[in-house]
Amino acid sequence: MGQDIKNNSERGFTLVETAIALVVMMVVSLSMSSLFVYSLHNNVGGNDRALSMAVAQRQLEQLRSVNFNDATLTVGTTTLPTVTEGGRSYTVVRSISDETNGDGTLKQLKKITISVTPITGVKSWQRTPVVLVSHRSSLTTGVYAVSQ
Repeated sequence: MGQDIKNNSERGFTLVETAIALVVMMVVSLSMSSLFVYSLHNNVGGNDRALSMAVAQRQLEQLRSVNFNDATLTVGTTTLPTVTEGGRSYTVVRSISDETNGDGTLKQLKKITISVTPITGVKSWQRTPVVLVSHRSSLTTGVYAVSQ
């Protein structure tokens, strides 16, 4: 006899309540998916910049390993062939200049600037160059003061 009596406090969801809950969950899901796409683009851009930094650092290390009078340290600007790192392509521009004293004489010091720019990227900030600047001196003694 106790099984035949239904408890009025045990009701299910109505169709309207279920539809409203689904709409709320859909709105939340769509907002989360747009956030996911945004973060994905930013992570890819950050990865491109990190790889750009690695390419620039490797270029600087190559220039640091050669003799001061080596032909690779000739004054001028050189655009290297496209460099591929981690499946991405980069443009590398290497600029080398002599440093001079206040009286116009040459120091035994060269300024090396490496600029690495990702070729691909959705946002404009993802295609901005990473620039590393370093100075290289000879082994001879002299005045090497670097002016900013």
